Amino acid sequence: MGRSVIVHENFLRRVSVGDLPAGRAPSGPLPPALAVSLYRSGCLTRHLDRTSRAMQAAGTGFYTIGSSGHEGLAAVAAALRPTDMAFLHYRDAAFQIQRAEQLPGQTVAWDMLLSFASSSDDPISGGRHKVLGSRALNIPPQTSTIASHLPKAVGAAYAIGAAKRHRPEHAILPDDAIVYCSFGDASANHSTAQGAFNAAQWTAFQSIPMPLLFCCEDNGIGISTRTPRGWIAATFANRAGLKYFACDGRDIYDTYAAALAAADYVRRRRKPAFLHVRTIRLYGHAGADMPTTYLPKAEVEAEEAQDPLLHSVRLLSQAGALTPPEALEIYQHTADRVTRVAAAAVKRPRLRDAAGVMASIVPPKRACRPTNGPATAARAAAFGGDLRAMEDPQIMSRLINWALTDLMLTHPEIVMMGEDVGRKGGVYGVTQKLIQRFGPDRMIDTLLDEQSILGLAIGMAQNGFVPMPEIQFLAYLHNAEDQIRGEAATLSFFSNGQFTNPMVLRIAGLGYQKGFGGHFHNDNSVAVLRDIPGVILAVPSDGADAARMLRECVRLAREEQRVVVFLEPIALYPMRDLHEDKDGLWMRRYPDPSEAIALGEVGVIGTGEDLAIVTFGNGVYLANRALSRIEAAGIRARIVDLRWLSPLPKEGLTRAVAGCRNILVVDETRHSGGVAEALMAHFHETSLAQLARITAEDSFIATGPAYAATMPSAEGIAEAAISLAGKGSKNRARGKA
Repeated sequence: MGRSVIVHENFLRRVSVGDLPAGRAPSGPLPPALAVSLYRSGCLTRHLDRTSRAMQAAGTGFYTIGSSGHEGLAAVAAALRPTDMAFLHYRDAAFQIQRAEQLPGQTVAWDMLLSFASSSDDPISGGRHKVLGSRALNIPPQTSTIASHLPKAVGAAYAIGAAKRHRPEHAILPDDAIVYCSFGDASANHSTAQGAFNAAQWTAFQSIPMPLLFCCEDNGIGISTRTPRGWIAATFANRAGLKYFACDGRDIYDTYAAALAAADYVRRRRKPAFLHVRTIRLYGHAGADMPTTYLPKAEVEAEEAQDPLLHSVRLLSQAGALTPPEALEIYQHTADRVTRVAAAAVKRPRLRDAAGVMASIVPPKRACRPTNGPATAARAAAFGGDLRAMEDPQIMSRLINWALTDLMLTHPEIVMMGEDVGRKGGVYGVTQKLIQRFGPDRMIDTLLDEQSILGLAIGMAQNGFVPMPEIQFLAYLHNAEDQIRGEAATLSFFSNGQFTNPMVLRIAGLGYQKGFGGHFHNDNSVAVLRDIPGVILAVPSDGADAARMLRECVRLAREEQRVVVFLEPIALYPMRDLHEDKDGLWMRRYPDPSEAIALGEVGVIGTGEDLAIVTFGNGVYLANRALSRIEAAGIRARIVDLRWLSPLPKEGLTRAVAGCRNILVVDETRHSGGVAEALMAHFHETSLAQLARITAEDSFIATGPAYAATMPSAEGIAEAAISLAGKGSKNRARGKA
């Protein structure tokens, strides 16, 4: 007999005979009608859990991690407002059910059962996953089990104060809202969670508004690993800048009072708080989990004896709000209703093909106010003497700076954040003067934590901002890549396009830096970014292209709600010369603010048909250096600048190499898992040309004189090109013979 059946039968028996657990008397501000409503939400939570197990056994349901034992979270929901954005723990069905009671017209049981059944009618995910969430209830869906949603909760809370000062066009949170996020006691130990707590405290310590309520649902165990008794209270009760509240989650009166006090503190003080709700976990971790295989049976039974619904029956009876027979009738009526609704839900359609599953990877477009670009007077005030300098060729870093300035003048919802982006102007000076031009509200110097930087961006995007976070070096992204992979890129997918977090993530990266940094500052691997569905990856090769592509990246984020990564080649930031010292051939003039390079538009230099060199970033620079030697060998060549690494611009590439007899792919990323693999496959499928590739070695990057030893060089490109095109000429000659 499963534990869910045992708990159910124990409830029926104990309520019938009046065998209710002992506990403190009901007290506090919870009114009788609301108390009964909380109990009803708890009953619905319980029966949804039971039904999910029955559906799975019948092959009509696919999710059984339940919320039984956490029914007290309904009281927390009642203490908040529907306008308070809530990032929920996966055991928070009771929270969502009770929040639905605050808005008329909700069909929460039907909605959740559709989700259990993976029906395409599921109003939050469209059948893609069982997630808590609702657009109407202001609950973005989470798939996190390790509290990776906490950094973006910090960002969303910060965005409330930021929007009060500069309200974006698409802001959704009112000025007096707070942000709520919940998680388990085991997840509280994760580095991502700890970073979020620290970021919230760090912010509040500086008297910056941070209206955020953390809620730890402490059931004392993570799957089979016990949380040390007293650990959560010991580590969170006395943190600087984080007010601590605690309650017994089995007691809806105590929980409501504590949640009400915590929410009031956060709302009035605009400071973060930590609500510690002591709960229990019934049934084990998930449907297939048997807690008696790793816990003593007596311990499991003792936990079940403290069933929160049994405590609620006692408390309601003592408060005169509901008699035990009335409570039992509600429980049984709810069970019957869930059974009826589930029978209908399992008959609803499900996703059947790849196109249906993938339909929400790319977010929907949104209408934005039209703009005519930056105003002339505003540009004059912002740029000053730089306007005259725009007439002359400049290095890439300066052109990016000017493009950022024009974009921020045009779109007041753009904010930048990162370590050193403000006062210092970035590690390489790319964001110099921007804090003087736009102020610290839009140029946010963050703490040194990449997870917090990206979480800030994700959360601010959910309140209408267009964030442009900066990661100082590509290698540093690996500290926080799950914020893009597991959070930013999945939000549209798991919400069926109802929630989005558009952004343009700027990263300085790739190799070829002379004598600086080794593999921490020279990282030539982009596989982790190209592997994420829906993420756009852009890499410019010169300053003019960088400005034009950056404008398209902002358009993609602002209008199409995309997550875009703009990878800036560090070695090309200061590049002036191409062939000889002081020839200035790699500098470019600043393109007019109206000019942009569209997503998927590749660059082509030359018209030669003997050879196409397909490359990107530093490879474009190196290929241009090699071109004179290639042409001296009698080979007519063209250089194709990929520009957009993901999604691969297949149509543009096919057109760009049309008529070429040989294709040489030059890839500064690694041989294994690098960009060349996809390019070689594409040309093999679409072209009759002879193919060859030159790539970086499968190696980390050294510093000192060997800084470029493992990567393509101009000399190596020339040799490979001559070898490939020469073979092609010999083959053509044999064919004529």
